[in-house]
Order: sequence, then C-alpha cells, then structure tokens
Amino acid sequence: QVQLVESGGGLVQAGGSLKLSCAASGSILSVNDMGWYRQAPGKQRELVASIARGGGAKYADSVLGRFTISRDNAKNTVYLQMNSLKPEDTAIYYCNAQIRRPLAPRLHDYWGQGTEVTVSL
Repeated sequence: QVQLVESGGGLVQAGGSLKLSCAASGSILSVNDMGWYRQAPGKQRELVASIARGGGAKYADSVLGRFTISRDNAKNTVYLQMNSLKPEDTAIYYCNAQIRRPLAPRLHDYWGQGTEVTVSL
C-alpha cells in the first residue's frame, strides 16, 4: 500500500514560518504531480500549491510570494515552506500525490492524513 506521511505543522505567531513535509512510501513506480491542499473549519478544501515532477509550480493567489513548494524526487518527498504566516492560513494541510504503482495501468491520487497549522495573532 502507498502511504503519505506529513509532518511540520504546529502553532506559530503571525509573521512566523513553518515548513511542512510529506513523504510517500510503499510500492511506488513513480510520483508525478504533488500538491498541498488546506481546509479551514467550516470551509471547503482548497489547493494551496502544486508542483510537477520537473519542478514547475503553481500557487493560490492568497499564498503567492509567501509560500514555496519544492520536492525531492529521490526521496519521494514534497515540501511547503510557509513564510509571513497569517491567521487566515490556519487550516489542516493535506498532501496530495499522483502515484503510479508497479503493474498498475494508470496514476492514482493519494492523500496524507493532514497536519494542523494554527497561526495566532
């Protein structure tokens, strides 16, 4: 089974920084697109940032210039460096990855368990 394990969340004051990480493990042939989503209480899940295998990245307008997504393909790991955090960034952050398993005919989406980020005033 494929597993995505997230870490790095926590409580931080506004203006502070956190770095999230998400490592994929298990029976994996390749990892294609990876991304970070977040869901605040009472709100729908939204895409924060995504990154292709070659490094091309996209960001939500709300985090552009503050967050940086990166990946280490050798480690099947994606990171989200979050700077200048705002209370509006408070949410559970979920890692997502498109993964091809050995013998599988196509890619499949996998999700991490979520890591909480709380930004106080």
